[in-house]
Amino acid sequence: MIRICNQDDIPSIYDIINDAAAAYKGIIPEDRYHEPYMPLRELLEEIENGVVFYGYTDEDGQLMGVMGIQDKQDVALIRHAYVRTNQRSGGIGSKLLQYLMEKEDRPILIGTWASAVWAIRFYEKNGFHLVPGEEKERLLHLYWDVPQRQIETSVVLRNRE
Repeated sequence: MIRICNQDDIPSIYDIINDAAAAYKGIIPEDRYHEPYMPLRELLEEIENGVVFYGYTDEDGQLMGVMGIQDKQDVALIRHAYVRTNQRSGGIGSKLLQYLMEKEDRPILIGTWASAVWAIRFYEKNGFHLVPGEEKERLLHLYWDVPQRQIETSVVLRNRE
């Protein structure tokens, strides 16, 4: 089942993000990876800044995956899409993404690490395409607040113009 997350879910969201983000260790630039990958303070700031998390639950109501979405002017941003390591490749990420895509009638953008090829393939499989270099930089500056180093090592995907 997919549902909107609430304050009580914050510990589970935090655990899922940091469990799943371990896949980045040794893959993304060393200067961009740290543990925990997303400190609790940063997660709370993201929520305060408008990231709304949706979760996929098992039959017992436990969160197995989360995906955030954030309104940004004329687009929506998919933020922090993670599935528990022991639940990967079971369709949870696709279900969450399709659910959020059905809710949106405007373009959706996703930023991810250029070296996270599995993430890029996942988004492409779900109808997104890579944005070319100059446009990528323009979009990252316009819609995200990330350091230049992250811009240099990231890609942006979109589902439509």
